[in-house]
Amino acid sequence: MSDPDLLEPSVDPTKKALGIRRVSARNEASTRTVVMVRDHVVITDEKESNTGPTPLEMTLSSLLGCEGVIINRCAEAMKFNYTAVDLEGDGEVDQRGSRGVQGVRPYFNWVKLRIRVHTEETQERFERLTKNVEYRCPVMNLFKSADVDVQITWERVTP
Repeated sequence: MSDPDLLEPSVDPTKKALGIRRVSARNEASTRTVVMVRDHVVITDEKESNTGPTPLEMTLSSLLGCEGVIINRCAEAMKFNYTAVDLEGDGEVDQRGSRGVQGVRPYFNWVKLRIRVHTEETQERFERLTKNVEYRCPVMNLFKSADVDVQITWERVTP
């Protein structure tokens, strides 16, 4: 059964549109890793040496960035006008998991997002936008598939 609130796909649904994402990295026997993403250098590290965000902070950053991209794509498809989006994310991790304690997951237990969309659009259109973003966001769906408790607070901010 089709959901009338979901936007039509922006590609031909009968043709695969596969893409490969490729990154490379070097770690010189420390917690610091230098990653190359196309022409971009990304450094991850742990808080103690602090030469870059931790890998889990990067994961949370990827979630916020992906939400921003998908908000934009859905807004364009809907002709939904907005001027900005403010995104915040928090996630709880039990560090025992990444240190080998059995039965403790090494990734997020929960993630809480606060997404504030600056718009004069109606509440009804805003709710349709949020539904489509949550349905389409690849990183959001990775978190949910990993059984992370994802809680999102959406706010419509009017001038």
